[in-house]
Amino acid sequence: MKWMQTLRSLAPVCAALAWTAAVPAAGAATLSAQDIINTKCVTCHTKSGEQVNRLQQRKTPEGWLMTLTRMRIVHKADLSPDEVKTVVKYLADTQGLAPSESQPARYAMERRLNTVESLKTEQFTQMCARCHSGARVMLQRRPMAEWDNLVHFHVGQFPTIEYQALGRDRDWVNIAFKEMVPFLTKNFPYESKAWTDWKARAPVSPVGRWTVAGHWPGKGDYAGVMEVKAGEAADRYAVSIDGAWADGSALKGSGSALVYTGYEWRADLDIGGVKMRQVLALDGDRASGRFFEREQDEVGGDLSAARQGAGSAVLALQPAHIRAGETATLRVVGTGLDGDVKLPKGLKLVETVSRDAQQLVVKVMASKSAATGMQPVQVGAASAKLAVYDRIDYVKVTPDYAIGRIGGNGGSTPVVQGRFEAIAHSAGRDGKQGTKDDWAIGVVPAKWSVEPFDDTAKAEKDVEFAGTMNADTGVFVPGAAGPNPKRRMSTNNAGNLNAVATVTEGKKTLTGKGHFIVTVQRWNNPPLP
Repeated sequence: MKWMQTLRSLAPVCAALAWTAAVPAAGAATLSAQDIINTKCVTCHTKSGEQVNRLQQRKTPEGWLMTLTRMRIVHKADLSPDEVKTVVKYLADTQGLAPSESQPARYAMERRLNTVESLKTEQFTQMCARCHSGARVMLQRRPMAEWDNLVHFHVGQFPTIEYQALGRDRDWVNIAFKEMVPFLTKNFPYESKAWTDWKARAPVSPVGRWTVAGHWPGKGDYAGVMEVKAGEAADRYAVSIDGAWADGSALKGSGSALVYTGYEWRADLDIGGVKMRQVLALDGDRASGRFFEREQDEVGGDLSAARQGAGSAVLALQPAHIRAGETATLRVVGTGLDGDVKLPKGLKLVETVSRDAQQLVVKVMASKSAATGMQPVQVGAASAKLAVYDRIDYVKVTPDYAIGRIGGNGGSTPVVQGRFEAIAHSAGRDGKQGTKDDWAIGVVPAKWSVEPFDDTAKAEKDVEFAGTMNADTGVFVPGAAGPNPKRRMSTNNAGNLNAVATVTEGKKTLTGKGHFIVTVQRWNNPPLP
């Protein structure tokens, strides 16, 4: 179909629009959002009083952006990029999701693309999440009539939907209308107490200085200060970050942010010449989410933040574990860290290396007889848990299932890396792996390699062609896109692999494995997968 070809050709434009929408220029549109809707949307949509037909929906900023982008591409809506930004902001603010409604599916907005979904029912998984993520459904709210319309839209827009896998083996249409529409209406209702309560709350400005901390697979821990200043228009902010990685290298840059719906923080930043993004949920004086590269969103990590001057809190212990019988340097990151340091029994404070209200760096010695497990570390009124362990019993690889993609080689899409970490585990007091006594110690250094996932991958020499694993960092860079004449039938550099972590524990060698599929490029890369 012609519109499908157009959509593919405009996919990079749509992806860019998804993020330029995060920080529209103040005053860029000459019309208000309501004026734009009344003059440009009602040319196709009818109105009933002040209500525009088909707008009885609530969505995230990304969800509304996808809707307006589809209106432009498929239905030729006369909307400029600036007008799209204005309308997305208005709809996300007035018809968005409450924090409690978006929380279960935030992984989609935060681009955690290796998430293995666990959805409400098997039928929901098969009927709704076989073509796109279940999160895309979970991040919208509709009355029954609009859920019903959504089914009609799918049948009209994708007429083969009844005959595809998991469609042709059942009475798809009747299940969709008679079972799924009531299910979706009940579980994702248009009207909710959560949304009513959220709209009535007093807004909290993010202006101020925030302590930030996080962990970035393939690079390590980081911490610093994020300063937020009011911008030229409502909900727009200037942002700067000044911090450091665990290896001492600088983490410094600046950019701008926009807050949708009173809590959905979206920022575009330049950090040391690299374009990055933040997708966070604000919660008063706290914030959490993800921080990642704009061009390769798999390259990134978690971010936690606390407003300085708003009480005491520990955001992170870096590292978050210590072995009994050893001495380690720990960094405590948070706010209001001005009280006495209290360590669990068996741990001794050897030296305070540096200290201020946001970071405390201490040298700590753990006796051989220190109690193992998750033990409390307290700084004044703030506390956190430190993993104290005497041995590593086994290692798991995270993610345990991941997808990478070939790319580059003159094409428009870069490779999608695999980024793996080794998580050490204790088998607990019973010493038996896989029982309720087991607990995770944390990320530990490992040597990394890949191996064929099965005999077919071995026969196809996937290890040789699919890409390269960095033995020290656990970062796998897939091979170049396009046919490879060195492969059988000149196929591309796809592969079916295991990512293997090897950890030396005394005289033992421990290994963990994660399934890693290297596949072809993703040409349609919407804001919500």
